Amino acid sequence: MKIDHEIIIDLLQQLIASPSISREEDQTAEIIFRFLETSGVRALRQKNNVWAQNKYFDNRKPTLLLNSHHDTVKPNPGYARNPFLPVIEAGKLYGLGSNDAGGCLVALLAAFLNFYDEQDLPYNLVFAATAEEEISGKDGIESLIPTLPPLAFAIVGEPTSMEIAVAEKGLMVLDCLTDGIAGHAAREEGENAIYKAIKDIAWFSNYQFEEISEVLGPVKMNVTVIEAGSQHNVIPDSCQFVVDVRTTDAYSNLETLEIIRSHISAQVTPRSTRLNPSGVSQNHPVVKVGKKLGLKTYGSPTLSDQALLHIPSIKLGPGESARSHTADEFVLIREITDGIDIYNALLGNIDKLH
Repeated sequence: MKIDHEIIIDLLQQLIASPSISREEDQTAEIIFRFLETSGVRALRQKNNVWAQNKYFDNRKPTLLLNSHHDTVKPNPGYARNPFLPVIEAGKLYGLGSNDAGGCLVALLAAFLNFYDEQDLPYNLVFAATAEEEISGKDGIESLIPTLPPLAFAIVGEPTSMEIAVAEKGLMVLDCLTDGIAGHAAREEGENAIYKAIKDIAWFSNYQFEEISEVLGPVKMNVTVIEAGSQHNVIPDSCQFVVDVRTTDAYSNLETLEIIRSHISAQVTPRSTRLNPSGVSQNHPVVKVGKKLGLKTYGSPTLSDQALLHIPSIKLGPGESARSHTADEFVLIREITDGIDIYNALLGNIDKLH
């Protein structure tokens, strides 16, 4: 079914006008649910995640997931506009979540509806508007996946200027602790935990992982927080520091963690290992279709729900990544309409998912 572009832009304005900070997306979930039902699509809801499948779903066919999120970050303190007042000026739609990822969400929804009642698709379609992406929450896509039919591939809607992200960096935050022995600074007493930590911190600064991703480059590690000591004349008996690790498709998070632990003396505790890197071959059938349509490919340094999908996927959507989380966020109307056309062309030319 064809959906008029004006209706899709109006839907995005409704979403902007309904605050949907992560874990508070109930209003926008209801708006999306009602829109699907009004469009003649049977919608399903799990917490603040809303999903639907194409009319002629066939269990014998592979399934393609179209996913984007409807939660937002809190408004940037620099906003000069009302972040929840959708305003169109000079072809720009302003408002919180317009670019990240409202434009992607409504464009993917329009594409889903365009193919919703086609009987001869070589694959099934599932559309999912999910929650808690901005905080990598456990009640978002991760909790919805077990509810969905088995998935063969995913297109994740994030602002990529309609270029295909064939790989995405993962994330681990590590809490590191070195132990020493307290003593008086004026005497030869104790074992200085800071000095021990310095050796480990130097390793993080200098180490180069052997495998380098062709698309994402090397694994990046940065010590970002350090805390030790109580007063000037006491040898510190512990030193804590935090490391931000951006992993690549050359290693899983667990493999990266094992390498780190084998090289340093500090106790290393990851806050999570679930935000894994992702990557898909440049020769994957979906990527090859995108290239034939003239779409460029690249590796993305920013995290998305791809990290929680354990299937081949690409990240693709209207808008620009640099606008995300900025004050007076906007998306171009033209970006959304062009995005719908590109999504339609991509889906219309895919004949296999693996």
